[in-house]
Amino acid sequence: QVQLVQSGGGLVQAGGSLRLSCAASGRTVGNFDVGWFRQAPGKGRYFLGSITWTDGTTVYTDVGKGRFTISRDTAKSTVFLKMNNLEPEDTAVYYCAVRYDPDNWNYWGQGTQVTVFS
Repeated sequence: QVQLVQSGGGLVQAGGSLRLSCAASGRTVGNFDVGWFRQAPGKGRYFLGSITWTDGTTVYTDVGKGRFTISRDTAKSTVFLKMNNLEPEDTAVYYCAVRYDPDNWNYWGQGTQVTVFS
């Protein structure tokens, strides 16, 4: 089992920045990916990007590319999502998740609300 605890959401003005954290505990051994997703009101959950724990390789979808950065602190077992130049359209609940299997995100954080106002 892996437990993920998120922090760092909140209210921010358009153009501002936020950094979300995702602290992992439990069976965090071997190679796995930590991904970030978001879900806006009335919409599905959307994949933003991920980081491979062992070597730090990152991938991003178009939404996050250039504005969002995923990083990790292996000593603290924590992954971060730094979001710059936020827009009201970025308002959503943000989730982190872990997968050991490429096809399954098995473990999820509790979600954190990000609200961007203009």
